[in-house]
Amino acid sequence: MLDNVALITGGSSGIGAEFANQLAARGYNLLLVSNQPELLAERQRYFTEAYPQLTCLIMNIDLSTLDAADRVEQYCRERDIVVEVLVNNSGVFDFKQVADLTAERLDLYINLHMRCVTHLCRIFAAQMTERGRGYILNMSSMSCWMPMPGIAMYSATKAYIRVFGRALHYELKDKGVAVLTCCPGGISTTLFGLKPSLRKLGVTLGVLATPQRFVKGALKRLFRKRKQYINGLLNRISIFTIAILPTWFIMWAKHISLDKPKTSKL
Repeated sequence: MLDNVALITGGSSGIGAEFANQLAARGYNLLLVSNQPELLAERQRYFTEAYPQLTCLIMNIDLSTLDAADRVEQYCRERDIVVEVLVNNSGVFDFKQVADLTAERLDLYINLHMRCVTHLCRIFAAQMTERGRGYILNMSSMSCWMPMPGIAMYSATKAYIRVFGRALHYELKDKGVAVLTCCPGGISTTLFGLKPSLRKLGVTLGVLATPQRFVKGALKRLFRKRKQYINGLLNRISIFTIAILPTWFIMWAKHISLDKPKTSKL
C-alpha cells in the first residue's frame, strides 16, 4: 500500500508543478497526472532525486476523455494507492469567441473542467469519507465572476467548479473531508500565453502573483479546512468592479480585442 499520496492533475507544469513541490516538502508522496509525458518524466526524476524518501508516480492521460476519471481510479486501485489530497488543477484557456471555437474545443472545456473534476471528486470523496479524512482542492478562477466576451467557455466552466466545490464543501464538512475552491486572479504561468518579459513585469507591478506565493496561500487554507480562497485584495475588489461595468464598455473592449476588421474583396 502507498498511502499519504497527493494526486495532482496538471502536475507536470505551471501551478500544478508548484503544488507538487510544496506538497512533497510537506512529506506527501506524489501522483502526477497530465498529458505531457516528457515533462512528467522530468518531474519524476526531479522528485526522485530531491526526495528519495518519497515516491513519485506519473500517469500520462488525456483527462478530457470520457473515461478518464475511471482510468485514474483503476490506476490507483491496481497499485493500492491511498489518495489523501486531490488537487484538480488541469485546465485550458483560449481568448476567442464561442463561434470561433470548434465543437471539439468546446467539448474539451466541458469534459476537462466539469466532467473530469466532478467524477474525480465523486470517486475520491467516497474513499475519503469512508476513512473519515482527506482534502480536495479544486481550481476555479477569478473569471468565474466575469461573463466577458472572449472567455465565455473558460469563465462559465470555472463558474461551475466554484459552485460545485462550494456545495461539496458543505456536503463533506461533517465527514472529515475538507474541500477548498480556489479562485485565483492572474498567475505568472504559461497558461495565458504571455511572454516571460510580460509575466515578469506583471509580477513586479503586482498584477500577477507567482505560483509559489499562490500555492503557499492555497495549501495553508486547505489544511485549515476553509471553503474558498481568492488571493489578493485587488482581486477581491475586482469582483464588484466587473459586476458594475456598463454594457457600452464591455462592447468597446470586445471591438478592440476580438472583432477583426473586414476587408473588402477587389
